[in-house]
Amino acid sequence: MKKLSLLFSSICLVLVTASLSLAAGTIKIGGLFAVTGPASFLGEPEKKTLELLVKEANAKGGINGVKLEAVIYDTGGDATKAVQLATKLIKDDKVSVIIGPSTTGESMAVIPVVEKEKVPLISCAAGIKITDPAKHWVFKTPANDHVAAEKILNYMAAKKQKSFALLTVTDGFGASGREQIKALAKQKGFTVVADEVYGPKDTDMTAQLTKIRGIKPDAIICWGTNPGPAVITKNVKQLGIKTPLYMSHGVASKKYIELAGADSAEGVMLPAGKLAVYDALPKNDVQKSLLKSYDQSYKKAYGVEASTFGGYAYDAFLLATNAIKKSGSTPDLIRAGIERTSKLVSISGVFNMSAKDHNGLDLSAFEMVKVVKGDWALIK
Repeated sequence: MKKLSLLFSSICLVLVTASLSLAAGTIKIGGLFAVTGPASFLGEPEKKTLELLVKEANAKGGINGVKLEAVIYDTGGDATKAVQLATKLIKDDKVSVIIGPSTTGESMAVIPVVEKEKVPLISCAAGIKITDPAKHWVFKTPANDHVAAEKILNYMAAKKQKSFALLTVTDGFGASGREQIKALAKQKGFTVVADEVYGPKDTDMTAQLTKIRGIKPDAIICWGTNPGPAVITKNVKQLGIKTPLYMSHGVASKKYIELAGADSAEGVMLPAGKLAVYDALPKNDVQKSLLKSYDQSYKKAYGVEASTFGGYAYDAFLLATNAIKKSGSTPDLIRAGIERTSKLVSISGVFNMSAKDHNGLDLSAFEMVKVVKGDWALIK
């Protein structure tokens, strides 16, 4: 009897030890990024940023003493592939949270999956419909496109530019931006004198721009992600159009200037996250030291400057790990922790989430910038 008792105790000890070992395993963070394809300028820095942050966190002992593991897949910017890979992350890899996808279209496609499977998703895409209306398991880090649109229109109002031509891409990001800009324009008393579109793979927009040139608006607003906006910028220069040209935050990286060419892009204006111009920020800006630290770490690791888009993955990682520290590492606890986020200083701004707001950023997330001699300059 005594032997049986000892045997039972030994079995219990083994089971408890095994349970503790599992509990002390890694916390898996999934990543869905467009590392290749047309949106690689978004996905590549997002992937590299997540890998960098996981490495840095593990070097410091992990989160609450538990190491992190990043499981990252390349979607190629394809919505169907993103859905397949999101399912794989949840079903096979057993991740506790997913960061990404990189684009609005992919994010919208993945939402039904994470809502059904009850795993939090922190999108790195900007379309307002990702989180408006709020979905229980879905968050996003780029400021809503209506915030970027309002930033542009407020600046235009200050410059007494009352009419503008709109040129948007026919994808999820473009459609959302077009809707938000037109609604805000009506509210603020602007006149939309042209409403033109272009396809994501179009390589020449001179037809639309020639029409716009004939209308003579006070400004042109282009809404899209590269390569389209870079093509439009070149076409504007080729056609000799002198009308002020505004871009969306969807091109807020040096890649846009590189693709368009510094000469063509000179003077182009857009709303951008503070990372692009952190050196010009006042010393008391609450984000400045973090922006500098991220940029320096990224340069050291990869030999190039950090981008606004990589910053979206940084924000998502910070939201997730902050929630894990305070609430726990299961999907439901991470979700609840993210929703309770308050005054979290990160790359894209200061996040204040709520049950009704799963983005948590306002106008302060953006600065108006312009291209000056091949680089971004803060508009003061």
